Amino acid sequence: MSLLTETRKLIVPPRTVPGPSPLARSAVPPLAPGALPGLGHAGALLRDPLGFLGSLARHGGVVRIRLGPRSVCVVTDARLVHTLLVALAHDCPRGAVQDTLRTAFGDGLLMSEGQAHRDRRRTIQPAFGPDRMGEYLAVMQQVTEERAGRWRPGQVLDVAKEMNHLALEIVTRTLFDARLSEDATVAFHRALPDLVKGQIVQSLYPNPALARLPLPVNRRFDDAVRVLNRVVDQAVNRRAATTGPGAGRRTLPALLRAATDPATGRPLTEADVRSEAITMFGAGTETVSTTLTWLLDELLRHPEAEARILAELDEHLPAGTVPTPEALARLTYTRSVAQEVVRLHAPNAFLMRTAQVPVELGPYRVPAGTELLYSLTALHRDPVRYPEPMNFRPERWQDGGGSGRPSFLPFGAGKHKCIGEAFAWAELTVAAATILRRWRPTAVLGARAREVVWTTVQAHGLRVRLAPRGARSPRGRTAAASREGDAASSPGAAVPSSHGEPPPVRCPFTGTASTTGPTTGPTTTSTTAPTAAPSGPATPAGPASAAGPAASAGARPSDDLRLAADRHADWVVRRGLLTPSELPRYRAYGLQKLIGHAYPRARGAELDLLVDMLGWFTILDDRFDGPPGRHPAAAHAVVDPLIAVLGGTRGGSPPESPSESRMLVSWRELWKRQTASTSPEWRARAAREWRACLATFPAEADHRARGTVPALGLDLTDTMKLRRHGSCLYPFMNILERVHGADAPAALHAEPALHRLRANTADAATLINDLYSLRREERQAGPAFNTVLTLQRAHGWTRGRAVHAVRARVARLQQESEELRRDLLRRHPAGRWYLDGTRELVAGVLAWTSTSDRYLVPDHGRRR
Repeated sequence: MSLLTETRKLIVPPRTVPGPSPLARSAVPPLAPGALPGLGHAGALLRDPLGFLGSLARHGGVVRIRLGPRSVCVVTDARLVHTLLVALAHDCPRGAVQDTLRTAFGDGLLMSEGQAHRDRRRTIQPAFGPDRMGEYLAVMQQVTEERAGRWRPGQVLDVAKEMNHLALEIVTRTLFDARLSEDATVAFHRALPDLVKGQIVQSLYPNPALARLPLPVNRRFDDAVRVLNRVVDQAVNRRAATTGPGAGRRTLPALLRAATDPATGRPLTEADVRSEAITMFGAGTETVSTTLTWLLDELLRHPEAEARILAELDEHLPAGTVPTPEALARLTYTRSVAQEVVRLHAPNAFLMRTAQVPVELGPYRVPAGTELLYSLTALHRDPVRYPEPMNFRPERWQDGGGSGRPSFLPFGAGKHKCIGEAFAWAELTVAAATILRRWRPTAVLGARAREVVWTTVQAHGLRVRLAPRGARSPRGRTAAASREGDAASSPGAAVPSSHGEPPPVRCPFTGTASTTGPTTGPTTTSTTAPTAAPSGPATPAGPASAAGPAASAGARPSDDLRLAADRHADWVVRRGLLTPSELPRYRAYGLQKLIGHAYPRARGAELDLLVDMLGWFTILDDRFDGPPGRHPAAAHAVVDPLIAVLGGTRGGSPPESPSESRMLVSWRELWKRQTASTSPEWRARAAREWRACLATFPAEADHRARGTVPALGLDLTDTMKLRRHGSCLYPFMNILERVHGADAPAALHAEPALHRLRANTADAATLINDLYSLRREERQAGPAFNTVLTLQRAHGWTRGRAVHAVRARVARLQQESEELRRDLLRRHPAGRWYLDGTRELVAGVLAWTSTSDRYLVPDHGRRR
């Protein structure tokens, strides 16, 4: 079993605020269910650390788990964690995970306890005093400017790697006034994973003597310790000649070498200096760089937050000024964003303490020798303490709303609270501000950040394409962003290619130009006037067509989606929906990727349900490319039994065709899976909207049979109403509530504005689909229900003009939808997750349709 666990942001199961305990005081903590013989709960912890730890809150404020032969108490209540770290700090020193590092690096500030800890903290504290912060801020800005100055327009940046290097360089230059060689920097980052893995494995050994065996994990851990010591020695002993801000100031090593040990009166040893230095390197690098990576990822998902940060910087920290503590204090919204990132992506998956004497935590008795574990990530995602915990909401920290919360413990609490807390907040703010002023990152499709859990929750996989930020406009937007926004609201037409290839087609959301096939450089924006629109091909197939932030928001880890795709392929074959020979072409559609983009929080059984639903509907839709799509009676024979299932019947007379019978049996299963554990209101709404969706198939067949296809007997308004339900977006909007685990507020559902937003969502997704499926539908034998083709027939327009009109309509729908979301959010803040989900649905459709093989057409022998 792999110790490396990749996850998305996990939803902590909801629970109620614990009331007075029915247990007698000093009760034994309950044992979590699911322990396996020999393993205990180790398998669950290693497979899904955050999900498992988050699930324990439902069983009590302190819960026992078994890790092999050992029993560990997990503290799940924030108040009890605060008690553990403050009131019981003396009785519960650091636990087994930290003990592994004590063996490697000595008894420094991070590992020491009692009087030794107090003495060492007093020695180091001047390095983090308020009088030093002004110097540090100037160096932080300079280092970030130098690093960002090496980036180039159009460059695709591995964000986690860059932020690791940046954080290490900031620590080295601020606290040590030194510069590391590039080789030392690379060696440091390569060694950290082996150090963390060894730390976890050795802390789980039943006997510490196992750490001395020549096992591969032990050897790699020892090698990592040697590498890190060499790198630290370079910083401590080989100072570079430093110029600029902070030159000549007193460094952390200098403070340590000038200090004496209060217990002996002797100077600290070089081993003591190295121990403290390596603590600062480790604590000041990985957690800060991970948080910076998540901060950039969240701003990609929430461009409105990025715009507010830039506006705040313009007002309180104008370009060209050196940051000061007073200026940072005025960046209240930026601080709220940083706090929300730290809450949502708390870097410490779990930490440990050990009860040296019997202690009481709330109503629970904890015997001496018990190891106590707590997860800051789980605490910060507790829905009792933080409503809608998986939603990114910086406003929850404004107006003092989050200050002083005992449930917010990113830097610990009590005597062991991180000594560098102020330094870390300043580093996050200055680095983010400096980067955002200079560069405008855009997401690379399929390369969003994903959680990788060790003892810390790391951010892996985020890659962005860089564009210069440019001159800022008075409204706080960059000139480049303004041009892009203007282009998106009034999209131009495709520009002909000079090489005979399909011309670039601009993304309906961002106005970004794309051609079929891969792109190698930064995308460009077309501003061709509508009257110049050519009538050439209009199907973008390259990934750059969805390069904007909205297009790739919520991309899931590829392993999750690959497993879901494999399970779905097995499902469709076992249900008889497809034959094994039909699978390769069907799998090339990549339907699981659409679900991954549109439902970033779905996982496990919910992810499988969504992929099965989409696959089933796609197979059903393909049936109507044949005779049922042209003969109303045949269409009713397929659809009527499916609709009957929604009313709770077996579906009337069984279909004559075996394939349609298999569709009906599969649909009964899917409907049962959809409605399991849902409210009556949700089931009624889902049944109503599935009924409307399925009814469009015979309606379209009837129009084809009578010749009243769009623009030939069926007007554009009625066509859009028909297409709106036929797209299946309404049922899939309902599934947002199933994935979330609760219905959207009833008052929100009653809002006419939400009805309009849902219609816009369905229309935008339908029109995007029409743009990308155009080439395939042009080659169909019968008239297709495609809006571009409808406009050509209705108005006699050229193909290019019709394409342009559809793009413009998508842009208007998006603009109106954002206005509706803002209005609804003001009145129904509890429904933010649902409102955001409608945006993610459309973005998912765009991201998938721009890359899927479903709409490829035969061309010179190429596969379809």
